[in-house]
Amino acid sequence: MSHPIFLPGATIGILGGGQLGRMLSLAAAQLGYRTAVLEPGQGGPASQVCDFHIDAAYDDPAGLDRFCEIADVATVEFENIPAASLEHVAARIPLNPGVLPITTSQNRAREKAWLRKNGFPTPEYALADSPESLAAAAEKVGFPCVAKTADFGYDGKGQQKIDSAAADFTTIWAGLEAPRAVVEAWVPFEAELSVVCARSASGETAIYEPGRNVHTHHILDTTTVPSGLPPHILDEAREIATGILDALEYIGVLAVELFMTPDGTLLVNELAPRTHNSGHHTIDACATSQFEQQVRAICGLPLGSPSLHRPATMKNLLGDVWLEAPNQTPDWPAILFNGGSGTSTHLHLYGKSDPRLRRKMGHVTTLTTL
Repeated sequence: MSHPIFLPGATIGILGGGQLGRMLSLAAAQLGYRTAVLEPGQGGPASQVCDFHIDAAYDDPAGLDRFCEIADVATVEFENIPAASLEHVAARIPLNPGVLPITTSQNRAREKAWLRKNGFPTPEYALADSPESLAAAAEKVGFPCVAKTADFGYDGKGQQKIDSAAADFTTIWAGLEAPRAVVEAWVPFEAELSVVCARSASGETAIYEPGRNVHTHHILDTTTVPSGLPPHILDEAREIATGILDALEYIGVLAVELFMTPDGTLLVNELAPRTHNSGHHTIDACATSQFEQQVRAICGLPLGSPSLHRPATMKNLLGDVWLEAPNQTPDWPAILFNGGSGTSTHLHLYGKSDPRLRRKMGHVTTLTTL
């Protein structure tokens, strides 16, 4: 099946208007594309820089029709778009990476079932739809374990740890506030890593250097590349990511998050069918950023080189930085301090005017010499 090619001058539609949509719009503009963002509300990060903003709910048929009239090709900047809306768009214009990868990733039960069916390693898990089945699922996978809402959820939202069979399963179930849950075995991991990768319609792949991630309160704090992990671990991580891209017949950028256990076993934690927080360093540290790569992939252009030209550490700037600063003004000189010869620091702010606790407001990437 041939896939259309969209050359500079075309309009890329983006479902979602957060910071990923903002950085994608900026990368698209640099390549000569226009962007149309569908996002409810005014003043979001992407709406500040895109060419067209459709202020509509994600399930608004009129808004989706307007989106499809303006855009030539579409993608998503986050996966929690209603499936019916994705199908509505895909029936009108090309949607990459496609309905199946997006809807698979927006539901933890579907994602884990797909991974297992296709031979990719995951933590042990069981499903629950009531306090009673939650207790049975926890007993099956063993203690400790973690209950996660099956649908949606991100940055640790919709998750609760279960330490023992003596837990109050009724209270835990009520706290999830969801009709279905996935109960996963607790993984005593040695490291968390992610592979940001891309695949074109022709099957060409580009795999970025895997990054080592550190989370705080379930939110990504830092990503370091190179990771310092053994080469055979990194090769296996790349192999898993490539296999997932091909099995999904994926078009676009994908992030594969993995746990590495103390014995060196890799387990797939989650997939993100889009650009990813752990790939932000690619803007400053790689030959082709993950955002340019997304534009190239969904528009049918050749993929760019993912090569790393400088070691990098990316650190998220949360609203806490503002709230804890005198007069709620961060110490920008300190944040941007270049620590010596061969080191450079790069600030990226997302245009959010309301700093809140644990809200992602921007990131800083520090580059060092090879």
